[in-house]
Amino acid sequence: MAPRLQQHYIENIQKQLGEELGIKNVFAIPKIEKISVNMGVGEAMQDKKFLELAAEAMGEITGQRPVHTLARNSIAGFKLREGVAIGCKVTLRGEMMYEFLDRLISIVLPRVRDFRGVSRTAFDGHGNYSMGLSEWLVFPELSNEKFAKAQGLNITIVTTACTNDHARRLLEMFGMPFRAPKKKTA
Repeated sequence: MAPRLQQHYIENIQKQLGEELGIKNVFAIPKIEKISVNMGVGEAMQDKKFLELAAEAMGEITGQRPVHTLARNSIAGFKLREGVAIGCKVTLRGEMMYEFLDRLISIVLPRVRDFRGVSRTAFDGHGNYSMGLSEWLVFPELSNEKFAKAQGLNITIVTTACTNDHARRLLEMFGMPFRAPKKKTA
């Protein structure tokens, strides 16, 4: 059975968004292409167990084994050498992507302390949305005992939308809790 958000997109969002944007071709209607989750682990240079712990946590969060990211350049000030593993990343597509997005919107974001919505302006100009979480413990999959050390992660949602406004409307229809737009003072 297809994930809940994927069915919602096919049955409701696709038709409604096409009408709103005036797009008749079904294949031209914006959709989510992939979600990339990235975690930089600075402590990995001193102790490799931090990187392994971060990779294990990311595997539990996403349901997919992460790939280690390597340093591209050597930076003496940070005691960093080229080719050293300093983070991990996962790229989600298809059903796993929709499952992760559903958990992110309905469970994880409401658990963030003092949450007032995500930024409306974190788009890159080509319809892709990026956000950061300062703590991985907002994911219910992680136990406080094993993953006690706080670690942040970045999430990028890549869409096929041409403009930021089209991508924003797509994510709004999925239920992304954007902050209310700022009111202009007279």
